[in-house]
Amino acid sequence: MFTDKEVTPQLDPARIPAHVAIIMDGNGRWAKKRFLPRIAGHKQGMENVKTITKAASRMGIKALTLYAFSTENWKRPDSEVNYLMSLPVDFFGVFMPELIAENVRVQVMGELEALPAKTRQAAQAAMADTAKNTGMILNFALNYGGRDELRLATQAIARAVQAGTLDPAAISDDTIAAHLMTAPLGPLADPDLLIRTSGEERISNFLLWQLAYSEMVFTPVLWPDFTPAVLTAAIAQYQSRDRRFGGLH
Repeated sequence: MFTDKEVTPQLDPARIPAHVAIIMDGNGRWAKKRFLPRIAGHKQGMENVKTITKAASRMGIKALTLYAFSTENWKRPDSEVNYLMSLPVDFFGVFMPELIAENVRVQVMGELEALPAKTRQAAQAAMADTAKNTGMILNFALNYGGRDELRLATQAIARAVQAGTLDPAAISDDTIAAHLMTAPLGPLADPDLLIRTSGEERISNFLLWQLAYSEMVFTPVLWPDFTPAVLTAAIAQYQSRDRRFGGLH
């Protein structure tokens, strides 16, 4: 674990992780520490997405996946859920010119049809408005759950088998990957590095298939306080490791 109090290390530009995924945790605790309502933490957290998106893009990261709202988050109080559902509308409405200026392409994955209409429309508009951008992919996981994703992929593969268009013996890792919500990311689908903020050390139903060989870094820094310097420190930790993918080097 590390904090932003450490000296910012020098990174090897040739070994920047291509795909970084972040579980943005700690918005509520950030607000509580300041005697503010939880939604104030979510608002500050969304502001920080702008900062970290720009920093990641300028570092040379090719895909940044952010866990914005899980399939389990519907269990929260209605007032908080309603506020969380309004955030993408505000975020894309205000930040879109900057995303386009940064050449960032937006992707949104999850069960989007279950989102409120305004939230879904904002996500779809953001993807359409940035579709021609060729820089970093900013991939939001919105109403996403890893088990949900695997269930839907299994059902789709089963339908293909039932229809006679797929031989069960031909089902490979690539077949499964092609049916996952990260398929639009192509060769970037699997994160090289997973970061979780706030000190929790679990993956919380996030990218269960894709994280098989990802490096994981946990920081006690709460998401609204997560700075480009902390991101740099996490990448330095990633660069200090020897990734063997189950083999020997």
